[in-house]
Amino acid sequence: MTTAHTTTHNTTPQYPFTAVVGMDDLRLALLLNAVSPAVGGVLVRGEKGTAKSTAVRALSALMPAVDVIGGCRFACAPAAPDPGCPDGPHGTGAVEERPTRMVELPVGASEDRLVGALDIERALSEGVKAFEPGLLADAHRGILYVDEVNLLHDHLVDLLLDAAAMGASYVEREGVSVRHAARFLLVGTMNPEEGELRPQLLDRFGLTVEVAASREPDQRVEVVRRRLAYDADPAGFAARWAAEEDALRGRITAARELLPAVTLGDAALRQIAATCAAFEVDGMRADIVMARTATALAAWAGRTDVLEEDVRQAALLALPHRRRRNPFDAPGLDEDKLDQTLEEFGADEGTDGDDDPEPDGPDGGPDGGGPDGGGHPPQDGGPEESPLPPEAELPHQQDREAPQPPQAPEKTGQAEQPEPGSAPQGGAAGEKAAVGATEPFKTRRLDVPGLGEGADGRRSRARTAHGRTTGARRPHGALGKLHLSATVQAAAPHQRARGRSGRGLVVRRDDLREAVREGREGNLVLFVVDASGSMAARKRMSAVKGAVLSLLLDAYQRRDKIGLITFRGTGAELALPPTSSVEAGAARLEQLPTGGRTPLSEGLLRAHEVLRVERMRDASRRPLLVVVTDGRATGGPEPVVRAGRAARLLAAEGTASVVVDCEAGPVRLGLAGELARELQGTVITLDELRADSVSALVRTVQGNRKAA
Repeated sequence: MTTAHTTTHNTTPQYPFTAVVGMDDLRLALLLNAVSPAVGGVLVRGEKGTAKSTAVRALSALMPAVDVIGGCRFACAPAAPDPGCPDGPHGTGAVEERPTRMVELPVGASEDRLVGALDIERALSEGVKAFEPGLLADAHRGILYVDEVNLLHDHLVDLLLDAAAMGASYVEREGVSVRHAARFLLVGTMNPEEGELRPQLLDRFGLTVEVAASREPDQRVEVVRRRLAYDADPAGFAARWAAEEDALRGRITAARELLPAVTLGDAALRQIAATCAAFEVDGMRADIVMARTATALAAWAGRTDVLEEDVRQAALLALPHRRRRNPFDAPGLDEDKLDQTLEEFGADEGTDGDDDPEPDGPDGGPDGGGPDGGGHPPQDGGPEESPLPPEAELPHQQDREAPQPPQAPEKTGQAEQPEPGSAPQGGAAGEKAAVGATEPFKTRRLDVPGLGEGADGRRSRARTAHGRTTGARRPHGALGKLHLSATVQAAAPHQRARGRSGRGLVVRRDDLREAVREGREGNLVLFVVDASGSMAARKRMSAVKGAVLSLLLDAYQRRDKIGLITFRGTGAELALPPTSSVEAGAARLEQLPTGGRTPLSEGLLRAHEVLRVERMRDASRRPLLVVVTDGRATGGPEPVVRAGRAARLLAAEGTASVVVDCEAGPVRLGLAGELARELQGTVITLDELRADSVSALVRTVQGNRKAA
């Protein structure tokens, strides 16, 4: 049980924090947490290759060293040891000084590796709490870094965020419990294209920042130049930045010392409360985080009073991921609304404008010495030299790189001949412009039949690490959740033969039984959407898009991976490869044009190929095929026959499928039902898809195999 993790103890110097080019919001958020760990950590959202991990790892070298009690595995402070420390009481142990640790949590870590493991065998037989500390104990009084936090299993995210909120970790196994302190700076990074965190988990991160690669050639050249210099000579590169690192380290220490003296007045508190109310954030955590952040900003700027500019900057860091929004809306903050709110609830008194060291800076920004790391502390005399070099200064918030809008997917397959109602409208022959979707609605749950063993989720029945206990079995490898009664029953018949003489139960490894649990898994939901001319009526396509959007929302809530295939004209296009980013699926759907013939067979064959590849990548994640069509098949030789063959190919591999019948009008051909029979799946109408529909609908996808 030795999952690898890294700390600051390595022979190669870290890339210097002050050498990071740009990334102003990220550097500011990290520095504020270094000044005041009570801010609650940072979630860094951004595209791949934007130096997220580099900046986080560089922070550890700036953190002050910590004093620990020698021999304590839980890094207890000599001045205030944890009274409940499993290694205590400590007495008068030797004091050691060590650098601040940065502990990395791997995506594939187990629960035992995160929180620690109890030796259940010794606990049952000897009554001894033999505890092996986990990563939370290693990170105490340091930094816990979680790369790709959105890819962690939900129960692991719950555990680490609970520990971050309570400052302690609890390990409980069948009545045996251990508690130890776990206070750390939590930093997570994620690529939104790979999926989002649940809103309640987003709320547990103090601050969030968006990062994107610069589009300025000069800045990109400087990034490459510095990185190449570091790779060629890490030690020499670090030495060239040593003075800047020392200056920044000293500034962090000075801000920490000043922090207790900072005053958060009633006027600033009123602005904080008004801002949180204006953006309709849930709960009170946002108010508390904003207050702590504004206080840290003032200390970072060398002030003892919190100004309006501190409140504004705190809102930009603490509220984007907390404001109430639809799941497919990108996080962000309306800065005009923010300025209006701050002006409306601005302080009439409590701060003296003559004491403001940066009256000429825009929005009180660091051009005149603001709080984002690039300015100078206020002085009655001349300005003090900043401890950061010019290239490491943090410019004003308004200079942030804005995320680039998603590009429309490349269109493939032009229409052969326009079908009725599909006249050209400024695009390719037979193509109609994209139309908007109707309002999404709550859909009925569509399940994959049988019992799976995929990743934890909320869709189909599966054997999981969490859920209701349905039985017991011998453990395969490390013991998971102990099934106590089954273990006792296995050990009881052998007590006399094992010479039991005391009160304890003589338990051996072969007696241990782990619980078999049943919960729900996430699936791969692959949408195959008909975008041909037969679907091109504006009102009809809007309803279809609304239905698919509703299914995407359902997939988001059930923690599924999703993929999107569209077919029209002469072929099919994989508009969105399987991903956890449901937002990307919604964006592709919004841009979807229609028109041309209906190559149904091409769409089904493309689905077969995608599922074949995904099965090799992740065999445990079961697929659910959702075909949205009216069932027509046109274009090419024998289109109906080829569509039937493609459907039977999918059915032969046991692919669970649902056909959403989009046929409209008083006369219906029932072609979608025929397709469902070939797929050995279920057909439902758009009306039956609604959760509040009065139509009877079997909740699970039962293949009509007997009827076939």
